[in-house]
Amino acid sequence: MATTTDLPRVEPGPTGVRGRVAELLEIRAQAVAGPSEKATTAQHAKGKLTARERIELLLDPESFREVEQLRRHRASGFGLETKKPYTDGVITGWGTVEGRTVFVYAHDFRIFGGALGEAHATKIHKIMDMAIAAGAPLVSLNDGAGARIQEGVSALAGYGGIFQRNTKASGVIPQISVMLGPCAGGAAYSPALTDFVFMVRETSQMFITGPDVVKAVTGEEITQNGLGGADVHAETSGVCHFAYDDEETCLSEVRYLLSMLPQNNRENSPRVACADPVGRRGEVLLDLVPAEGNQPYDMAKVIEELVDDGEYLEVHERWARNVLCALARLDGQVVGIVANQPLNLAGVLDIEASEKAARFVQMCDAFNIPIVTLLDVPGFLPGVDQEHGGIIRHGAKLLYAYCNATVPRISLILRKAYGGAYIVMDSQSIGADLTYAWPTNEIAVMGAEGAANVIFRRQIAEAEDPEAMRARMVKEYKSELMHPYYAAERGLVDDVIDPAETREVLIHSLAMLRSKHADLPSRKHGNPPQ
Repeated sequence: MATTTDLPRVEPGPTGVRGRVAELLEIRAQAVAGPSEKATTAQHAKGKLTARERIELLLDPESFREVEQLRRHRASGFGLETKKPYTDGVITGWGTVEGRTVFVYAHDFRIFGGALGEAHATKIHKIMDMAIAAGAPLVSLNDGAGARIQEGVSALAGYGGIFQRNTKASGVIPQISVMLGPCAGGAAYSPALTDFVFMVRETSQMFITGPDVVKAVTGEEITQNGLGGADVHAETSGVCHFAYDDEETCLSEVRYLLSMLPQNNRENSPRVACADPVGRRGEVLLDLVPAEGNQPYDMAKVIEELVDDGEYLEVHERWARNVLCALARLDGQVVGIVANQPLNLAGVLDIEASEKAARFVQMCDAFNIPIVTLLDVPGFLPGVDQEHGGIIRHGAKLLYAYCNATVPRISLILRKAYGGAYIVMDSQSIGADLTYAWPTNEIAVMGAEGAANVIFRRQIAEAEDPEAMRARMVKEYKSELMHPYYAAERGLVDDVIDPAETREVLIHSLAMLRSKHADLPSRKHGNPPQ
């Protein structure tokens, strides 16, 4: 139990307004400085910035306005009654990014290891409520040791309040989680509920149970980074959308992402002046994409050729690489791009690619971002693992996301578009507003070889030269059902276009669709496949 000598001595307060102001400035200076120079040095020694240094990098200069800087916890026991630092280990407030309001909270690892207690949680709840009410993005800079054990269940209840607000804000304001230190146990669920997760290599980790628990339960030995580091979550689990080598680059990219997003679900993303001509022809596309469907190419280069100045921000770049999701601009207007990537697994859809694209489509639809889909898909990935892993329900997630989306939707078929994968990738039949195709397109139930083997099985088997008969039947099937204008003749494609004119066609189409309005049936919410 603490003695009276452990408690801070309360000196008589100053008199007069000037004296009180001087006292206030001194208290504020203490709050800004943090617990000690030693704690700051220790933070820097780990290769990490302090919470205030991070906020300075994130927000426009001198724009930050802090909320509840002088807040202190009121807990007692286990030595807490003698340690009541200002801010209680979390800095909350708002500022601007490129002149637009952004709310932020940042754990201060120097104070209680950034652990969440009752007062700490209440500050976060307040800033989240303010962000929702103001209709502005919320960025969390996470660097905390989880729940403050000394405060018991009060700390756990604090997490519940955060999760509830994450869910309330979902699809209403952009929520971005930036992982800059450890995030273990239940604390990891808040980032998982947000729209985007950023991580920094070596210094940030996320896991439900740490390496010690894993070893005790399963006998497996693994490091913190091996279990839940940035590369693991960027490449294997898909928990992390963006991973960077240092905090400065990470926070710079957060600013860039915010510049592409609207303030809330009632606004559009900011449009910027564009010097890239609308009618710029993409002659390089004529050579970039081979006409032969079995030859790979880099879909990223196609996107570079189409979008303004060749610039785009790829989401989940290193996870499920057979599909590519990116934010870019066309004539200054932000669009979301979903594209098959022939360089990886020939661009097929599998479980992870379906989940990745579905979440991206939902995000775009929530925040009024038009969607452009580039198709070159041979189908769904076959295999026992895929079927047993639930490719049906996971593929249905992507189908549900597209069918439910009311933003402008344009699909472009570059080459292959086979089977159910063609339908799922925003075909006209599931609600795409406009569907275009290049003259290299092949839209069919399956590839010509497979189709010929099914339809003409008997003729091939009975022929004197089966291989010659198979080749003849493949050619016949292609000429009858897979020629570039078959779908256009039946109204399933709005136009077959010159690849070099794609940029201009997309921009004019998006301009026409800008005022699109679509109503969904009245309902509490849908029940999407899980």
